[in-house]
Amino acid sequence: MAHSYPLYVNVLAQCFCCRSLQPFHFSSATDQVVCAHCLRHLGPEKAEQRDTDHVTLWLGQFAAQQQTLQELEATTTATISERDSEIAALTAQVADLTGIVAGRFDRGPDAALRGLLETEVLKRAERKAELGQRRTDAAMTALWEIDRLHRVAPEDPQHCGCGKSAAKCPEARALNSVRQALGDWEARNLKLHAAGQRHALPAGHPALA
Repeated sequence: MAHSYPLYVNVLAQCFCCRSLQPFHFSSATDQVVCAHCLRHLGPEKAEQRDTDHVTLWLGQFAAQQQTLQELEATTTATISERDSEIAALTAQVADLTGIVAGRFDRGPDAALRGLLETEVLKRAERKAELGQRRTDAAMTALWEIDRLHRVAPEDPQHCGCGKSAAKCPEARALNSVRQALGDWEARNLKLHAAGQRHALPAGHPALA
């Protein structure tokens, strides 16, 4: 059975056997899309071994996802508001300094004004504001990638994107507390992208296709 994955590059693909994302390196369009974990139990006589292997694999993946989500939720939720406050304060500081500069221009430029324009205080405030925004963008990008795998489609509200019941998926529940902030962040970056400005949308975002 032919597949449509690119050849001679490392890709993540859904194994036809265990249905989980696994690393592959295809050299032919007819290569089996069966991961190394599942090759050992192919064949009807190994059905029982296959089921045991799959359960072990899925439990391991679930535990890893749970740990990742817990770490992200613990750090991201705590830092988003902190970063937003820091960015707002630094933005206000930049605005104040810009206002001072504008007022000095009204009275005519001089050597002191040129020194103010080049002051390290203004440059440092701008750098801190940009750094805070980049840290927030990095955290939100990671959450967006996880949320993409655990979104509930409008046409099938009973199931999470990972295939589990929407009501029982722990990843979907863990993301509920940050989905509003995640949606606001995505909308803001979509506007930046549409305006041709620097944005933080991840490479896999549909708007970049």
